[in-house]
Amino acid sequence: MKRRTLLTGATTAAVFAPAIVRAQDAIKMRISIEVAATHKRTDLIQQYAAEVNKRSAGRIHAEVYHSAQLFRDRDVAKALRQGGAEMATPGPWNLTGIERNMELPLTPVFYGRTPQEVHRVLDGVIGTQLNALIEKKIGVKVVGGWLDLGASHTFSTARPLNAPADLKGLKIRTSGGAGQMVRVTFFEGVPNLTAWPDVPLALSQGTFDALFTTNESCASAKLWESGVKYTLQDYQFFAQYIPMVSGTFWAKLSPDLQKIVLDVWSERIGPMRETMAEAQAKALETMQKNGVTAVIASPAQVADTRKRLLGTEAAVVKELGVDPELMKRTTAAFGA
Repeated sequence: MKRRTLLTGATTAAVFAPAIVRAQDAIKMRISIEVAATHKRTDLIQQYAAEVNKRSAGRIHAEVYHSAQLFRDRDVAKALRQGGAEMATPGPWNLTGIERNMELPLTPVFYGRTPQEVHRVLDGVIGTQLNALIEKKIGVKVVGGWLDLGASHTFSTARPLNAPADLKGLKIRTSGGAGQMVRVTFFEGVPNLTAWPDVPLALSQGTFDALFTTNESCASAKLWESGVKYTLQDYQFFAQYIPMVSGTFWAKLSPDLQKIVLDVWSERIGPMRETMAEAQAKALETMQKNGVTAVIASPAQVADTRKRLLGTEAAVVKELGVDPELMKRTTAAFGA
C-alpha cells in the first residue's frame, strides 16, 4: 500500500507540474553570433536567451554560439532557411545580397546621425517596411526593434586621422554590402571586404590599413594589438543588428511561447540599447588608455560631409538598387 501511495503521488506530481519539461523535449533555439565572447552583443544576447529559457520553464532551450562557432553573420540568412540555426542577429549589410533595400542605412542621409534620429526612423514605418521585406525574402520572423551596435567610425594603423580628407588613398576594410564600398569610394579610399573573425590577423598582416567599425568592436578585439593606432570619430553610419528567428522554428512554437520570445525582446530592447551606448563610451576610453589616438569630428565637419554626400544620393540609390520611393519616405522621416 505504501508503494502504491508513492506511485500515485508521483503520477499526481507529473500531472500537476506540466511546466517541468525534460531537456530532450525542449524546443532547441540555437542563436548564432559571429563576435567574440567578450563583445557586449554576446553578453546581451546571452541574457536574452536565459530569460527566454526561464519564462518558458524549459520548454524552449536557447543557447548562444558566439565567435562564429556556427556561422558568420554573412551566412546566417541561409542557415536560418536551411535549419542550421534558429536565431541570429545579422546587420542589414549582411542581408543586402538577398534584399537590396537593406542598403538603406548606408545611404547619404544616414551619415552622422544620432542614435535618437536613427531610432525615430527605423523604429517607425520605414523599419516596419524593411522588416516585412526580409521576412518575406528569407522566411524569418523579426522579433522586435533592432539592437544597437553603435556609430561606426574610421580606424587606421599608420596614418593619423584628423579629418575626412585623411581617408583618401587608404585601403579600408568594410563588413559587407555595396553601401560601405560606395562610402569608401566617396572618400577616395580602396574598399576591402574582410569578415570580422579574420580582422585581427588581416590587420597585423597589412591586408588593409584602415577599417570602419565601432569603438566597442575595436576594444573587445583589442585591435591596438593588431596595429590600430588612430581613430577619427566620424560617425560613418549607425550600426544595428536585426533580431530574427527562422520560420521553421517560429512555426514550432505555440502562441504562448511565441509571445514569450516577442515579449522578452520588447522588454529588453530599451535597456540593451542603453547598455550598448555605455559600452561604446567606455570602449573609447579603453582604446585611448591603450595608445589609440582619437580625434572627434566636429559638428561642422559632419554637417559638411553629409551635405557633400547628399549631392551623390541619387546616383548612390541607383547604384545600390534602393527603391527611390522608399528613399524619399526615409528622407522625409528624417525631416531632411
